[in-house]
Amino acid sequence: MAKHFGGGFGGGMNMNALMQQARKMQEQVAKAQQELDEAEIEGTSGGGLVTVTVNGHGALIGVTIKPEAVDPDDIEMLEDLIIAAYNEASAEAEEMKNEVMPAGANGMF
Repeated sequence: MAKHFGGGFGGGMNMNALMQQARKMQEQVAKAQQELDEAEIEGTSGGGLVTVTVNGHGALIGVTIKPEAVDPDDIEMLEDLIIAAYNEASAEAEEMKNEVMPAGANGMF
């Protein structure tokens, strides 16, 4: 004799409830994506000599370099300042992404 589990899958969860959950998750992800797209997160280094701006996805959208940071005899220092500022901003963007993405959606985007 076969056992029947209401609805056929999900231990009795009906298809409408599953679809509603999927739509809700999709809406939450879309809202989080928009928030990440519009975010502007700054990272600085060298006491403010270099500032980079990234969006919530970590994509670089701006760089500001103060003139006193530019030493033609030490380009390597400027490169290091840019990298340090970017790494700071990128880490903050990743933290923001983890906060705004709904549970279960992290890693999907």
